[in-house]
Amino acid sequence: MANSRRCSVVIPTYNRADLLGYTLESLTRQSLPADRFEVLVGDDGSTDHTTSVVDRYRDRLDLHHLYQEHDGVGATRARNACIRRATGDICVMLDSGVMAHSTMLDAHLARHDSTPEPLAVIGYVYGFDLDGDNNSELERLIDPLDADATIERLAARRDYADVREGFYRRYDNDDFADLPAPWIMYWTCNVSARTGQLHDVGLFDETFRTLGGEDLDLGYRLHCDGARFVLDRAASSVHYPHPKDFSLNLTNATINYQHMIGKYRSPVMPLLLATPTIHPFNINDVISVLDLPPDATRMDGKQAR
Repeated sequence: MANSRRCSVVIPTYNRADLLGYTLESLTRQSLPADRFEVLVGDDGSTDHTTSVVDRYRDRLDLHHLYQEHDGVGATRARNACIRRATGDICVMLDSGVMAHSTMLDAHLARHDSTPEPLAVIGYVYGFDLDGDNNSELERLIDPLDADATIERLAARRDYADVREGFYRRYDNDDFADLPAPWIMYWTCNVSARTGQLHDVGLFDETFRTLGGEDLDLGYRLHCDGARFVLDRAASSVHYPHPKDFSLNLTNATINYQHMIGKYRSPVMPLLLATPTIHPFNINDVISVLDLPPDATRMDGKQAR
């Protein structure tokens, strides 16, 4: 692009002002100069003090607050509004409450610069889990004003690794890009992709009526469009704990999985409904055992944007 910005940071939020503040604070401490990136907050109708938190960081970040009326499932709309406004070559997508290591943005950009092929980069998220059972202990280990020191503490322990760590360790050098469904790990708490390719594949699907699975849907279309999925541990972050309802999240995701089955003529998609027997950590094994054709996955995804 003709401007000096290398990346656009996309953060959806809804009534998580304090968590958003932790994320924005970490972005003020990036090794990437502040004039090389912008921050777009997609606000799905927050009624708390989100606006005042955003205003607090306007003098330290190139910060844009994109507000929309809340409809209950507006995260995809909020993300898309940000991506449509993005001026950077790369979009880095974070969740509210994800605190970025000071070199995280540089790491994302370096990985994209390392090859001419399109990448879907997955950053590492310490402290991230699915049910939030250890919230109180984890909170004691986190300094919301010092992501680097927090990550150093958590990296020295095994109990607060990224919940996907067991999956990653199964592959030499974290190389899982050639699996039939590498997109199953593309969880938008800390990921990046080329802005142009996000537009090419149609952005997030705004027809989803519940939250959950919309990131996998985007990841699948990136996969169909030729993006190579890579983990970059240097693009590290920490997930500040907050309450989660795993059962509700699974129910909502299942609704979206059914939507994805209808969208794509892929033999892989029906496997998503077999949760918990089949889940993100073993679905590639099941695909291999069933000998499902990976090439069909790519063709069908391109036809169903």
